Amino acid sequence: MVPLNDNNPTRTTPYVVFGLIALNVVLFFYELSLQGAGEQALDQFFRVWAIVPAELTDSFVGRTVNPVGEWFTLISSQFLHGGWAHLGGNMLYLWIFGNNIEDQLGHGKFIVFYLACGALAGLAQWVFMPSSIVPTLGASGAIAGIMGAYIIRFPRAQILTLLPLFILITTVRIPAIFFLGWWFVQQAFYGVASLGANADMGAGGVAYWAHAGGFVFGVILGPLLGLFPKGQGPFKSRR
Repeated sequence: MVPLNDNNPTRTTPYVVFGLIALNVVLFFYELSLQGAGEQALDQFFRVWAIVPAELTDSFVGRTVNPVGEWFTLISSQFLHGGWAHLGGNMLYLWIFGNNIEDQLGHGKFIVFYLACGALAGLAQWVFMPSSIVPTLGASGAIAGIMGAYIIRFPRAQILTLLPLFILITTVRIPAIFFLGWWFVQQAFYGVASLGANADMGAGGVAYWAHAGGFVFGVILGPLLGLFPKGQGPFKSRR
């Protein structure tokens, strides 16, 4: 299922979402320039700026060689992507769901929320695979946090979804609580399945625990930062 848009208008211009999309795209083109210089250059770039769980583990006992510091990678990794599909999918979800959460939180609180969800999502992945040497990167964890906030703030919002049915492709409107709820269940399921995978290989290159963790942290942090008007709570919004 691919989301195309929602029926949830905003009152403000999502400047932070625009800026995040622009920054992610610019950095991805920089990655492409490194790829043109050779695979080793791009790999070294990822090893410095992406989360390497085993190196984060080593940092707890003072063993680290990362010039930027392993803890900073919890932030920097959120702006790196492994390919066009990775970038495109993340930016699509960021645009569809992020503008409404920025509208509710305000620009300043939204960037704090976004970066915090992304960092905590990275830690969630590290908890389950602390010895992995595979770099963890992408905006997925932060965007999962947005989706967690969205499902409790706008559970009834209709998501126009591209739905393949065997040889046919159609569009349907699915309530956010079902669309995002099913997405979370999938991430949690694949996360559990990945626990039996080799730590060096991860789960097919997808950080499912970062996705599930980011979603949960979004549910928690959103209300704490003012996601709901006074007197309202989760699943009580009329919008």
